[in-house]
Amino acid sequence: MSIYDALKPVLFSLPPETAHRLVHRVLGAAQHTPIETAVQSQCQVDDDRLKTTAFDCSFPNPVGVAAGFDKNAEVPSMLAALGFGHVEVGGVTAKKQPGNRRPRLFRLPEDGALINRMGFNNDGADQIGQRLAESPLPDVPVGVNIGKSKTTPLADAPSDYAYTFERVREAGDYFVVNVSSPNTPGLRSLQNRDALEAIITRLVDAGAAPLLVKLSPDLPRAAISEALAVVAEFNLDGVIATNTTTARPDELTNPNKAERGGLSGAPIEAEATDLIRFIYDRTDVPIVGVGGISDADGAYEKIRAGASVVQLYTGLVFEGPTIARDINRGLVERLEADGFDSIEAAVGTEQ
Repeated sequence: MSIYDALKPVLFSLPPETAHRLVHRVLGAAQHTPIETAVQSQCQVDDDRLKTTAFDCSFPNPVGVAAGFDKNAEVPSMLAALGFGHVEVGGVTAKKQPGNRRPRLFRLPEDGALINRMGFNNDGADQIGQRLAESPLPDVPVGVNIGKSKTTPLADAPSDYAYTFERVREAGDYFVVNVSSPNTPGLRSLQNRDALEAIITRLVDAGAAPLLVKLSPDLPRAAISEALAVVAEFNLDGVIATNTTTARPDELTNPNKAERGGLSGAPIEAEATDLIRFIYDRTDVPIVGVGGISDADGAYEKIRAGASVVQLYTGLVFEGPTIARDINRGLVERLEADGFDSIEAAVGTEQ
């Protein structure tokens, strides 16, 4: 039994958001101390076969932390020490905002899932930009996920996104247009072609690069194709598939399935992988695969479906802090078994 296995019942006895804040405090206390160095020596998997390049970023391994875990860019170095090959912070909004009323985060342990309706709670672009500028950042890519402020009218979304980008531009290695969270009213309407073009035009004019778009699993395939047309039109650098879903699969058993918000974790794994296949067939840009990854099999499936790198959040909650190490070790085993000499060689080979 690991230390996390022993502590998990205690953490899970706390409200989810309380447990999350506690974990953040522990990570923050260890960051930039000898503890971080010791953790790094235990968790990082140093193997050249795991190295990969996507959207002008070099990754020591393909397993990253999805946006939402480190909303305020407080512990990116400690997350990298846990063995993650990149860290995406945010979502960051132009204005500081408290998010939705609590409770707003729910566990579904039997289903390996979370439901959240956090509502882009974060310290705002000014403070997060300053924190990123003043803090030592890890030697892995740090992405910044950008969302729309709740009080900003939809018509003013382009300037809102641009304001946030300007405040974080110096520290981010890549930037993500998040128009797919289900927890900000009207946000998903910005995935339509005209609205998305307006936002991306403003960001491109401001110099945002590498620039990626994060898509919803709830979009019809025709709408996904429209979004990919925008990606091609603006020569964007990548696509993230996918965000959380408002759907509730029939197999969910935990009573919290009735809660509003975005569902993440095991129940969306297959659908997220299917969407990666769909996108890979229709674009040449790198794909970041997200949704339900909790082990090496899930990560490898997304890579072989077309993802250049992958991200997780819910898996970290349920499997604990060694998950990146465990997945990366498993990926090396699977590359050897299939005769691939690198992660890049395995991308899209399922097609």
